[in-house]
Amino acid sequence: MTALLESYAAGRWFRAQADGEPLLDAVTGEEVARLTSEGLDLRQMTDHARRVGGPAIRELTFHQRAVLIKELAKHLSADKDSLYELSYRTGATKRDSLVDIDGGFGTLFSFASKGVRELPNDTVVLDGGLERLGREGTFLGQHIYTSRPGVAVQINAFNFPVWGMLEKLAPAFLAGLPSIVKPASQTAYLTEAVVRRIISSGILPEGSLQLLSGSPRGLLDVLDEQDSVAFTGSAHTAGILRNHPNVQHGGVRLQVEADSLNCSILGPDVRPGDPEFDLFVKGVVSEMTVKAGQKCTAIRRAIVPEAIGDTVVEAIAARLAKITVGNPADENVRMGALASLGQRDEVRKAVESLRNSAEIVFGDPTEVKLIDADAERGAFLSPVLLRAGADAPEPHDVEPFGPVSTVITYRTTAQAIELAARGKGSLVGSLVTHDPAVARQVVLGVAPWHGRILVLDRDDAAESTGHGSPLPMLVHGGPGRAGGGEELGGVRGVLHHMQRTAVQASPDMLTAITGRWTTGSKRVVDEVHPFRKSLAELKIGDAVESAPRQVTLADIDHFAEFTGDTFYAHTDPEAAAANPLFGGIVAHGYLVVSLAAGLFVEPNPGPVLANFGVDGLRFLTPVKAGDTITVTLTVKQITPRTNAEYGEVRWDAVVTNQDGDPVATYDVLTLVAKN
Repeated sequence: MTALLESYAAGRWFRAQADGEPLLDAVTGEEVARLTSEGLDLRQMTDHARRVGGPAIRELTFHQRAVLIKELAKHLSADKDSLYELSYRTGATKRDSLVDIDGGFGTLFSFASKGVRELPNDTVVLDGGLERLGREGTFLGQHIYTSRPGVAVQINAFNFPVWGMLEKLAPAFLAGLPSIVKPASQTAYLTEAVVRRIISSGILPEGSLQLLSGSPRGLLDVLDEQDSVAFTGSAHTAGILRNHPNVQHGGVRLQVEADSLNCSILGPDVRPGDPEFDLFVKGVVSEMTVKAGQKCTAIRRAIVPEAIGDTVVEAIAARLAKITVGNPADENVRMGALASLGQRDEVRKAVESLRNSAEIVFGDPTEVKLIDADAERGAFLSPVLLRAGADAPEPHDVEPFGPVSTVITYRTTAQAIELAARGKGSLVGSLVTHDPAVARQVVLGVAPWHGRILVLDRDDAAESTGHGSPLPMLVHGGPGRAGGGEELGGVRGVLHHMQRTAVQASPDMLTAITGRWTTGSKRVVDEVHPFRKSLAELKIGDAVESAPRQVTLADIDHFAEFTGDTFYAHTDPEAAAANPLFGGIVAHGYLVVSLAAGLFVEPNPGPVLANFGVDGLRFLTPVKAGDTITVTLTVKQITPRTNAEYGEVRWDAVVTNQDGDPVATYDVLTLVAKN
């Protein structure tokens, strides 16, 4: 008997006593492994995640978590050959494996980078600005995100056994949640191989990741209101999950990525011979054949102008004729097998349903010419292209999860938008056009039915990642039929796992709770200028209050001459007096900020290494010749960099005039040595 896949549960590898069900090589039909979860204690897994994994992750800051994700990505990327060899058995070509395996590792790198650049070196995230709830400013509101003490369960599809796991793991881990991974049966052996490498590396804290190899029956029964489930698969299974009592009434959060009849629209401005025409044809064929069309983002509906429908069909068919099918390990093969014989049968049934209102114009679902493969033992299928009119219902209802697409013709742009919407919600749609007016009309028309829209033309084609490529920094999900969920999206995907809470408190309390100085909170001014303090010595609330400085007309004239900024409000007394906002000559806003820097800076070499920016600059009250300004600078946030001998300090700067009115407010950003 071949190897029985194991689960990683509660800190150990679990091997069931039963024989399990066979998992077959998609290319040869040979048995690759066996699978069962019989005897696995699911409650023990969730308890382990909550008691061991969760606390260990949440002890780390977002930056520390990001560093571990990057380290994991490097570790997994160092030796991929054996994973590629195993991936061939799923029916994937080398190009397909690049999307799945390297795409998964790249997603880890991307989230690691975003975790450091866009999240604080803390365990709490502020959402938006302060809300003033009282007249005197002593009662404020602040939204914050905190980690939930739950478990992130992922139930994945068979088509991306590596990327599907890692694109869910990365944001959950950053959010402070341990994960339980349930891979689809057909390709679970590849997921198990990657999990073994992750566990053996010891990079992630114990309990961060557990693997459930086999049936998840009963798993939702042991989840509660702090837990979440991210499901990728069929709408039928999604419906079963949605009806589970713990989802309906127990507070378990369910995110679904389900069926999606994605479309690509060829704009009415495009003619044969245009670069966009070729881009459209190439995109349709690529989406039909990469992963043998087993992608939730593949193009199922090609919506084209009626006037050139025949030409489009001929061009797609001519390109499909060059696609070689067979053993994915053969370098001459462009498209491999479907994941299983059962999956091939499902696609054939879908094609028959489509034929109720569409005709096959290329390919034969029952016959295929193969390279180095056996059609009886392997799950091979020819690419199949169909053509239908605008009134055909099946192309908008039936998803053939394989190398199948239907060309549908339209007469007007409005009709193209209507046809796209008949998909009832999609993960992604694309529009190929070089007309900005068409782009605006179509994108705004179809956006409510799509999670992502690619607008492709000759200008962005060279850098475009293509119609079907989810990207870590962009939302992956879609409304309606597509499930209504959202994954990825950079930091959005992290915050999706966290709890947003509105906190109402005094300024001092909010400072203590958030770890960030709040307007109205206490300041600490002592004899040591804060620019003389290292990162280790600085404290939130440390401040400097400057001496006053008078702004003279000579200052204003000199700044105008020196910079070349001779805007009339600074140089023309009559025009400035007629301005309803100023009523006379006023100082340049940037002059005020420059003078403020001279007021608060401590000029000698010290821990402050550089000023690297200003955020949120606002000019509030005009400064006229003869006005006096002072500045108060307060340590607002301290962010040590994990990979450097310095960190970032955000300072709250407030410039006021002789009447105490705020003249300018902004944040100053500096790099400060740790010691």
